Amino acid sequence: MRNFPIVPDGWIYLIGLGFITLLIFFWKSYAALIPFILFIFVGFFFRNPKRDIPLQPDLVVSPADGVVMSVEKVIENRYIQAEAIRIRIFLNIFNVHVNRAPVAGTVGFQEYRPGKFLAAYKNEAAQLNEQNLVGFQDGDFRVLVSQIAGLIARRVVSWVKPGDTLQRGERFGLIKFGSCTEVYLPSNVQVEVKKGDRVKGGETIIGRVIR
Repeated sequence: MRNFPIVPDGWIYLIGLGFITLLIFFWKSYAALIPFILFIFVGFFFRNPKRDIPLQPDLVVSPADGVVMSVEKVIENRYIQAEAIRIRIFLNIFNVHVNRAPVAGTVGFQEYRPGKFLAAYKNEAAQLNEQNLVGFQDGDFRVLVSQIAGLIARRVVSWVKPGDTLQRGERFGLIKFGSCTEVYLPSNVQVEVKKGDRVKGGETIIGRVIR
C-alpha cells in the first residue's frame, strides 16, 4: 500500500475507463476526450501521496485531508465512553481521501453502520449517514475515528480489523468521492487546530497528549 501512487481500490475504475477511452478513440478520436478526462480525475482522486509523519511522542495527527468544520466537546459512549473532543473534517472531491491512523496503537474497536447519504458538511450526516468507526488504543489511551460517507461518496472502505497494530500516520482506509471524517480525542488532549483550518492526513498535528 505504501508504495502505490494510486490505491488499489481505484484500479478497477482506471482499467474500465482506460478500456472505454481506447474503444472510443478508435471509433472517433475526439470523442475519447471525455472518458480520458474522467480517467485523469479518477487517478487524481485515488492518489496515495507520501507524508512526513511527525515523530515526537504524545502527538495526535489528522486522520484525513480537508477543512476543520468544528471542534467541540461531546460525550462519546461508543468507544472512549467518556467526555471527548470531536474534530470534524470535511473532504471535498479534490482532497486526498486516504485515511490515516491519528496515533500509534492497536485497533481495539470497529463497527460499520449503514445509513443515508446526506451532504457530508451537514451536522446530521454524522448521525444518519453510512459510516465506519475505527478505535485506536495505546494502553489506556483511546482515539475513535469515524469515516462518514457523503452525498457523492457511496462507499466507506477499511483495510484494518480488530487486533491490527498501526503506526501513527499509517493508512487504514478511504472514503470514495467526497466525505467527512470525525476524530474523537480524550479530554486530556490539547487541541492544536480550530474551525476553518486546513489539515493534511498523517502530517498535521491536531493535538498533544497532556501527561
